[in-house]
Amino acid sequence: MLELGEKFEELMKVMKRLRGPKGCDWDKAQTHDSLKPYIIEEAYELVDSIDEQDITKIKEELGDILLQVVFHSTIAEENNEFFTIEVIDELINKLVRRHPHVFGDEKGYSYARWEEIKAKENGEKNFSRIGKLNKALPALSLARRIQENAAAVGFDWVEVKDVLDKVKEEVEELNEAKTQAEVEEEFGDLLFALVNLARFLKIDPEVSLRKASEKFIERFTQMEKAIEKDGKEFEALNLEELDKYWELIKKEEKR
Repeated sequence: MLELGEKFEELMKVMKRLRGPKGCDWDKAQTHDSLKPYIIEEAYELVDSIDEQDITKIKEELGDILLQVVFHSTIAEENNEFFTIEVIDELINKLVRRHPHVFGDEKGYSYARWEEIKAKENGEKNFSRIGKLNKALPALSLARRIQENAAAVGFDWVEVKDVLDKVKEEVEELNEAKTQAEVEEEFGDLLFALVNLARFLKIDPEVSLRKASEKFIERFTQMEKAIEKDGKEFEALNLEELDKYWELIKKEEKR
């Protein structure tokens, strides 16, 4: 059996052949920009596999993400931007540098220290304990990361009851909003509070909302089938009639 290093070298050779003169036209045409959608897609597919607790799929999806690393590294080498070994070296150095409590003399993990090291790496003069956040994250994930970072330095609610009270407060403020701008602002505050509640309940809001969306799709599809089975036209039914079918589907789920 080949060692890890030999296997990685074999993978790089496969990628370079795909990009070579006698390689695949599609692979040869790809650029850093053209591959961006695939990075996001593969990350979500890995998350789905983890949610399903499917070890075989997790292994496969990790391979697909590794492919993206190798793909971009190969393109960079072709463009004389950087070499794959530099990617690995940078990662090793970063891990060692950001864990002085493991590889140095400092005692214990400190989130504030972690962010301080990151800020110095990026040459940032105005260090904030909230951390440098990736604003390209989905909004729910960004909100959760903000709250986790604030909590890590002691700025957090004490009990889940406090968070529930905050959610109720935001609902009241949304009800009192008059202009569209006020409604949008208060709705955002409500969502932010709900993400905080999810954090206290140890729920990933992104995953939870995705499951709720999938449940709605499944119920809606079953409702369509039930209406068709009864020989009726969906568009001919009013909201009250549709709601009866909806409740029927919900009851059947509990059987």
